[in-house]
Amino acid sequence: MTDLGTPPVISVAIPCRNEEANIREIAAAVIGEMEKVGIPFEILFIDNGSTDATAQLGRELCAADPRIKLIINTRNFGQMRSPTHAIFEARGKAVIGMCADFQDPPNLIPRFIERWQAGVPIVLGIRETEKSRFPRGFFRNLFYSFAKKVGDYPIIPDATGFGLYDRKVVDAISALNEPEPFFRGLLVETGYAIEKIMYARPQRRGGLSNNNFFVLLDFAISGLSGSSKKLARLPLLIGFLSVAMSAFTMIGAIFGFLLGYNVIPWIFGFAIELQFGLLFIFLGLIGDQVRVIAERTRGAPLVIEQERVNFPKEYRSDDV
Repeated sequence: MTDLGTPPVISVAIPCRNEEANIREIAAAVIGEMEKVGIPFEILFIDNGSTDATAQLGRELCAADPRIKLIINTRNFGQMRSPTHAIFEARGKAVIGMCADFQDPPNLIPRFIERWQAGVPIVLGIRETEKSRFPRGFFRNLFYSFAKKVGDYPIIPDATGFGLYDRKVVDAISALNEPEPFFRGLLVETGYAIEKIMYARPQRRGGLSNNNFFVLLDFAISGLSGSSKKLARLPLLIGFLSVAMSAFTMIGAIFGFLLGYNVIPWIFGFAIELQFGLLFIFLGLIGDQVRVIAERTRGAPLVIEQERVNFPKEYRSDDV
């Protein structure tokens, strides 16, 4: 058994919120898969403001096995920040990110590690396409379609973030200091090679999912905002098009005047289009300036920790 002083080769980061029905079982399943591989590892749970016994059960797991570590947040910091913080705090040469509810199958862990040992820096599990009920399915497809058109880099459909990331990938994402890290998008932004492994989505074991339509909508909006400069510049495009239309309207008014027609409606239309266009141009410029300011002033911590269990005393992140 790996002790606290032995650096792990693989870290498995597992975010939790109200997972008392699953935390012991997922720990046992991951340990079973990692012991098949036979290399030093750690499991890092991060509790994101649970209101059940998840944190206490995590402490008990840590007491029984030094390979298990636990971070307890002071509150719920959301589905982007908390899991990413756990990945950044992991010490392994590669980090596996997965959920606690068995919707990410632990039996893929050895295959992830095999591909990483073969030199692949990012190995992602991709859920086989499934039909979702309205409105979730409709908005899910709409999100991926819109993100593909306006995103700065492609978002991989049906990837949840379940996968393995080499240390150089994790360090590259950490250096971005993204305050709302859309991790699966940032993986693509790094430019490192990604290998996909398809799997059928298992059923959740125990408890209730913390996701609902509004949580997923918030996640999608944050993902788009953090991965698309084009979206911030969309008002500029609308503004320039409107100004161009106003120019054509004025040309029409001039020809109408020369031909003796009543051009007051044309002039009225020109004024409206011009004002509309200028308004959107200024909104676009302000939006792009806000984006640049945000990029230059990143640095807030992803979460605030309340407690750490089974971490070496000398290992402490500078941003908590």
